[in-house]
Amino acid sequence: MVRQSPQRPDADEPELDATDGPVDSASERGAANRALWDELRIDPVEIALPAGTGFTLRAYRPARELTPTDVAERDEDDPFLARRQVVETDEDDEEVVILDEEFAALTAEEDEQEAEGRRKGDAADADSEDADSEDADSEDADEATGGEEVPLFLTHKGRLLLFKTPEALVSFIRSGAPNDMSQLDSWQELTERVEPADIAPLDEDMYELDLVVENLRGGHDTWDPTLLIEAGEVARDLAYALRLPAVLDMLSAGSSLDDLDEALRASVNGGIGGFFGRRRLKKIGAQTASLGWRTIVGKISAVVDWRD
Repeated sequence: MVRQSPQRPDADEPELDATDGPVDSASERGAANRALWDELRIDPVEIALPAGTGFTLRAYRPARELTPTDVAERDEDDPFLARRQVVETDEDDEEVVILDEEFAALTAEEDEQEAEGRRKGDAADADSEDADSEDADSEDADEATGGEEVPLFLTHKGRLLLFKTPEALVSFIRSGAPNDMSQLDSWQELTERVEPADIAPLDEDMYELDLVVENLRGGHDTWDPTLLIEAGEVARDLAYALRLPAVLDMLSAGSSLDDLDEALRASVNGGIGGFFGRRRLKKIGAQTASLGWRTIVGKISAVVDWRD
């Protein structure tokens, strides 16, 4: 007896559920979710830290369009930062008495300076033109820097807001609570359209900072390049957005952790570059790298505001 395959619905007909209503496929729902984020130029992000895993948001915008997060309150709560603050005091004005002979000496000095000024007049004019040109170049450089896209996370008063569930994140977005992302022109539309099902980060937007130190401690043969490279990327973004200069310095060009990052990138590229990258990795101390990353993860964790 031949078993007949169950009859499938026509490809042109919508899939029906138990109530005979159309059902969107998982791929269609995923496409709809991404369309929202692509349109608003904001992305959901998942970050795993030693204290747990949470969801947040990240966007990139030109630096000149963003107001950095205010860290004054956060830094006041940090005794180490408070200890470094310099208290400025105004000095009392002092009355200066000039004697006749001192006045004569000053007058002679002023006359000499005036003559010297006339002699240097032409040269000063030429220097002024050069200075104007340099100022223009400086303004162009500032404008270029202001146009560079920089990261912005869902933060408030220097702290990263992390939510343990998509529902909690969406509830916060809709609440109208103050946060640094509300300055974006697309924020209001996000508050009106986002749903918990939309909080589905892409694989490249999921970061496991909680595994970095343990992975580095395992030694060169166990290092996971993808894990470590992605950790470096999000740590730099967080350090910039949260105004953590110590973390930026530890990951800056020429630092030991930056050397580790470059060697990891080279090692996964293959070819002769990959060969030299693997050789460079063997020269990097596992203990030094793990201690450095433990400090970075600790500093980021210290400025997280966990929300249920």
